[in-house]
Amino acid sequence: MVHLSAVVAIGLTALAGIVSAHPGHDVKAEAAERAAFLKNAPVHSRSLAQCASRLQRRGQQSRNVARRHMAVKNIRRRLGLQPTNHLLKARSDSALDTSHHSNLTGVDSSTDPDVLFGTDATCILGPEVTQGPYYVTGELVRENIAESQEGIPLYMDIQLINTNTCEPIPEIYMDLWHCNSTGVYSGVVASGNGNSDDETNLNTTFNRGVQKSNKEGVIQFQSNFPGHYTGRATHIHVLTHPANETKVLANGTISGLYTSHSSHVGQIFFDQDLISAVDEVAPYSTNTQELTANADDSILAEELDTIDPFMEYVYLGDDISDGIFAWITVGMDPTQDTTVTPAAYYTEEGGVENENSGAPGGGGSPPGGVPSGAAPTASAAPP
Repeated sequence: MVHLSAVVAIGLTALAGIVSAHPGHDVKAEAAERAAFLKNAPVHSRSLAQCASRLQRRGQQSRNVARRHMAVKNIRRRLGLQPTNHLLKARSDSALDTSHHSNLTGVDSSTDPDVLFGTDATCILGPEVTQGPYYVTGELVRENIAESQEGIPLYMDIQLINTNTCEPIPEIYMDLWHCNSTGVYSGVVASGNGNSDDETNLNTTFNRGVQKSNKEGVIQFQSNFPGHYTGRATHIHVLTHPANETKVLANGTISGLYTSHSSHVGQIFFDQDLISAVDEVAPYSTNTQELTANADDSILAEELDTIDPFMEYVYLGDDISDGIFAWITVGMDPTQDTTVTPAAYYTEEGGVENENSGAPGGGGSPPGGVPSGAAPTASAAPP
């Protein structure tokens, strides 16, 4: 187990031919595939350890600290928050321990930002072979994906680092999606995903969006903290698109509605104590789906032999309901290029199920006989 003190790095190396949406996939098989990759992959493709000193010399760490510190200050100012404590940072020696709460004392607005937002370690990377569940193409390029969903505000800072060059990766587009506070994904109608009789959910877009990394390889999203659903620990999905195959269309989406490619597919997790604190707050407390703890998630447990995919975070106020700021560094090989199969497409006519997705919730082919590679003419998703 690799111990991290602040920034976590997680590799998102997609394996061609074994990407699938879930539920409906073999979790044990996925865990075995991931273990095999970690055992056999060359070090440069699964580790940021060789990048630590180089990033430090180039001032990347200090810029990360300054960026995160300023982001938190600006969010707190905008929300009118004046926190006095509850700033969480320290990590447990075991990522599956229930408590990762900070052991720092006397933390206030004058605490050195390096203590809260700095890092002196990286971690081993691992593959992510689960595409879903419920990846939907055609989502808008936007930072705020919360829409009108109720829940605890979550502000995310995600940095992409090239494992081959140890450089930040600019101009990479990242899809990010997760379920809402009661464990329901937008854009998909399927058994086990909320009310499977509610066909209108196919046309919803909450908690989904796309962003492009800046010159520092940084992507920022605003959403709500995800809820949980039966069978998996609380998590967020991310998927990056090859820069040379991606362009923004006039309708505010990216190209590849029916021919989506990915450099990497991955999942990001949270500390169990943070999840437990969130679940005490409405509407999370009304979620009737069975909670799977981090320690009981077989895919996560397999990863933790080599990586630590948990976001670092601070409370924005003195109460968790005020919001959370979380960050993670993602190591990836941008030369990877894998075709992905969405559960649905979001078009100008609304959502269309993909019957070839190979998972519950799939169904439907590109509407109107649109040929492969064609772009939608407009998106009905809200801004």
